[in-house]
Amino acid sequence: MLKDIVAVQPLDRYKLHLTFEDDIEGIVDIAELIEFTGVFEPLRDRAYFAQVTVNPDLGTICWDNGADLDPVVLRTKVCNLDTQDYLRIKDQLFANETFESLVEKIQAFEAAPNDQ
Repeated sequence: MLKDIVAVQPLDRYKLHLTFEDDIEGIVDIAELIEFTGVFEPLRDRAYFAQVTVNPDLGTICWDNGADLDPVVLRTKVCNLDTQDYLRIKDQLFANETFESLVEKIQAFEAAPNDQ
């Protein structure tokens, strides 16, 4: 089962301290995960990077420009899991989903009021 991120604290040099709903926590170096291009370009500015928040609807971290990161990827980094572990976890999370069910969830999320 996917565990949501419930707290984030920006640290130096593009690092974030993350806390998951099951109290697993750790530090992730975001510069190791992304290239600062496209939607992630504004994150190059460390003051903007530090404006990271938790989106409780998505269960992950995000910025005002719409940039967000997959909470499964972040958890694998916090737990020091490798790529194969990540792929296995992703397969388990979406094993019972169909394309239609995912579309329905996306549409419901998009239709929900934005409380941020």
